[in-house]
Amino acid sequence: MNNAVLSKYFPELTTRQTRQFDALGELYADWNTKINVISRKDIDYLYEHHILHSLGIAKFISFTADSRVMDIGTGGGFPGIPLAILFPEVSFHLIDSIGKKIKVTQAVADTVGLKNITTRHGRVEEEKAVFDFVVSRAVLTFPELVKLARKNIGKTQRNALPNGLICLKGGDLSPEIAPFGKKAMVIDLHDYFSESYFDTKKIIYIYL
Repeated sequence: MNNAVLSKYFPELTTRQTRQFDALGELYADWNTKINVISRKDIDYLYEHHILHSLGIAKFISFTADSRVMDIGTGGGFPGIPLAILFPEVSFHLIDSIGKKIKVTQAVADTVGLKNITTRHGRVEEEKAVFDFVVSRAVLTFPELVKLARKNIGKTQRNALPNGLICLKGGDLSPEIAPFGKKAMVIDLHDYFSESYFDTKKIIYIYL
């Protein structure tokens, strides 16, 4: 378990960012012995299957400074924590309904010194704040996510892409995106990452 795969695709990482990403391996391995945040068989593939996967969003969009992003169903902090390391001038709000996972997320963020993260133990239905983008990783179906998150997408535009929802998912997504027509865009992550893990992994973006 090492972060060499990150420098392969993100060679511009600063020394601080490299140290932060380096620290994640030991932190998650330690937390995983106490709370099952990542499946036991998958923890050895943390950097490829979780961190690099999260950073696929950064290959699709480079958030401008002062953007606000909410991560729904963040679990142990994915994709929010890797994105917060990569975009230190962007504010990330990570929410999950499982308290022990948010505890891990907050502890990891504090340990690596992330000042651009807030966390919340709760359901997205209760969240009133407004963001430029909502991100998620394999949480709910796309129509369900849109229904829940639409109220949280702001009108002020700061980025090259219109505000909306960005999801990391796998498999055949055509039934999920059919209701959204031309508002939805599907991006294959294997266009960015050569590892076989990404052969079926995709980003779905919809502007709201």
